Amino acid sequence: MNANDDFIYDEEDSVKFIQNYLPQELKGKFSNDDINYIVDLIYEFYDSKGYMDETDEDTEVDIDEDELTDFVVKNALKDKVGKFSEEEVNFIIQGELAYCDSIHIFE
Repeated sequence: MNANDDFIYDEEDSVKFIQNYLPQELKGKFSNDDINYIVDLIYEFYDSKGYMDETDEDTEVDIDEDELTDFVVKNALKDKVGKFSEEEVNFIIQGELAYCDSIHIFE
């Protein structure tokens, strides 16, 4: 991404995007707060792995999605936010990645 490119990560837009991304059988299962919490956990995981550190833009990050999913499921349970299946959490992770791609964060 060039310094001149303006992208704005909007939490509300992210939640709306993810709500629309979810398959029909999961629509209505997650509140906006649930999705915000899960997205926060995603970024907490990234930060704990050092993915959020200022690094060379050309460095490719390989994210272990199974490890990320486990992290989210375990923390949601521990924090008593909800008991979410790995499949459900994976849809939210994929939705967040698709949202980021739609606003060109990864370019």
